[in-house]
Parts: sequence; C-alpha cells; structure tokens
Amino acid sequence: MLREVYRIEKTGSIDNLHRKNEPLRPPEGDEVTIEVKAIGLNFADVFSIYGLYSATPKGSFIPGLEFAGKIVKIGEKVKNFEVGDSVFGVTRFGAYTTHLNISEKTVFALPKDWSMQDGAAFAVQALTAYYALVPLGQVKEGDHVLIHSAAGGVGIMAGHIAKKKKAITIGLVGDSVKFSILKEVGYDYFLIRSPNFKQEMQKILSDHPLKIVLECLGGRYFQDSYDLLAPMGRLITYGSANFTPSHSFRNWFSIAYSYLRRPKIDPLSMISDNKSVMGFNLIWLWNEIDELRKHFSDLMMLSLPKQTIGHEFSFDSIHDALRTFQSGQTIGKIVIKVP
Repeated sequence: MLREVYRIEKTGSIDNLHRKNEPLRPPEGDEVTIEVKAIGLNFADVFSIYGLYSATPKGSFIPGLEFAGKIVKIGEKVKNFEVGDSVFGVTRFGAYTTHLNISEKTVFALPKDWSMQDGAAFAVQALTAYYALVPLGQVKEGDHVLIHSAAGGVGIMAGHIAKKKKAITIGLVGDSVKFSILKEVGYDYFLIRSPNFKQEMQKILSDHPLKIVLECLGGRYFQDSYDLLAPMGRLITYGSANFTPSHSFRNWFSIAYSYLRRPKIDPLSMISDNKSVMGFNLIWLWNEIDELRKHFSDLMMLSLPKQTIGHEFSFDSIHDALRTFQSGQTIGKIVIKVP
C-alpha cells in the first residue's frame, strides 16, 4: 500500500516538514491498518518539529499523536476490531499520514454520535486533563481549582472534568474574547492574565483555600500560582507554552532567555509551606498500555461532552494549521481533515 505522510528529516523549523509518498507494509500480529480521516494537533507536535521535545524520535520521523479513521486491514491476532470499524486513538508519533499501522490496544471504537473530527480532537487533551486532575490532583467536591489556558483544548476538558467532580473552577486566559467559551464550559470564575493576577485571585478565593492548579505556561504565573496555593495544595504542570517558538525557525536566543528565566521552587520552601509540585509528560503512557487503557476507560465513564473544535484545516494545509497553533490565539482543538 502507498500512503502520503508529512515527514521531518531535520528538526528546527516547520519548513522542514515535507509531504512524501511512502510504502506501508501489511499489518502484523495485533496491528490494524487505519485509513486516517482526521488528525488532532497538540503542543507536542510543534515542540517535536522544532526539536525541543525530549521524547522526539532521533532522525527522520512523522509527527502527530492522535487520529481517527476507518480500519481497512487487520493482523492475524486482532480480536476486538473488524475491517470497516470507525476508530480513534493515540500513537507515539506517526499520525501525520493517510494510513498507519498500529496495535489494536491503542485504538478505541468511535462513539456513534461522534464525527471523525470529534474523535481526533479528544484523546490526548482529555487524557492530559484527566490524569492531572484525578490520579495526580485527587480533585474532590468543593475544591477550588485554577486552570491555566482554560480556553485551550486541555483547559476545556479540565473544566468539564472538574465540574463532573463538583469542584469550583477558575479559568485563566490571555484575552477576554475567550470568556464566552468558558461560560459554555461552565467555569465558575474567569480572569485575564495581568499584573494584578494575584490580587484578582485573592478576591475570587475570598479566604477559600486554593487546592489545585493546572499549569502549562512555565512563566511568572507558575510562581504566582504556587504562592496562592493553600497548605496541602497541588500544582500540576504539564507544559511550558512560554517556550513555544513564535518564528518559522528555532530561535536559540529566545529559548535560552526563557530557560534562564524559568520558575524555580526551593524544595525547603515546599516542605515548610506544605505544598506539592507535580510534573508529567503524558507520552510515557504510550509505553504503559495497560495503564493507558485503564485511565482512558475511567475517563470515558465520565461521559464528557465532545471536545470544542475551534479550527479545521485540510491535509494540504498542515503548515498553516501549525502556524495558527503557534499564534496562541486559538480556542479548543485544531483538527486536520484528511481526504
């Protein structure tokens, strides 16, 4: 079978992402061959293309962590799927393609009322929000939870999950135009990133303890959020959006500047303040399939709404989609439709 892919031969620029035709071998063992219909974009895509992601494969690779599509071939050991099934799933890179082979353990049946775009938009960001709030954050009813980048894909799913757990949600965004989506999600409070962030947060909290922070920026708001945490509070960090390249090339001066100014927490102060900082990289779950499937099963039991899709691009326009992602002005998920 011949497929089309977007492949990076050398990291450092979106311009190094090239479209190619490549052969695809038949599926082996428990693998299924999927005709990809939609691809979801994530921060890890951008960081891997620029070579700034620790999990980036060495040498040539195909970016992309999630997809939806139809099964067109199955391996001899496949038990749970048949040719023609609509599925969505995750992969440790390789989703920027028209066809891929993947273990049946990392794909899931597409819900009947979901489109292919809905499937491609869901898994990575919903799993990120779930893992941060539930296994790590131990969110419970009445907890005050601050969620950074609340109008982004993870922020939207985190808002839904926190409300399912009957927590009090506070959304932080960069622009008031994003307040409308926070209202739709059901956030209790929302505010804009500003020099008055700590004072505005203290008014919202009104002496209630801030129990959980979901942080993905990595700049001054990391430190401010940590300072606001109550004793026994947990700050869970899962990204560093401040490091997102804003140019078509890798700007080492800008990266070094951000790195030197990154927030630092003294372990002795954590002990005396009785606060926790937890960091995680969701992609480690790709190597722990049983763990991934357990968390995904628990996530689906929450019956969350579909992910908000803010932008759709064609397979021909992946470069435009990635540059839009870089802008920081997006809401919800960016999805690529594959013809």
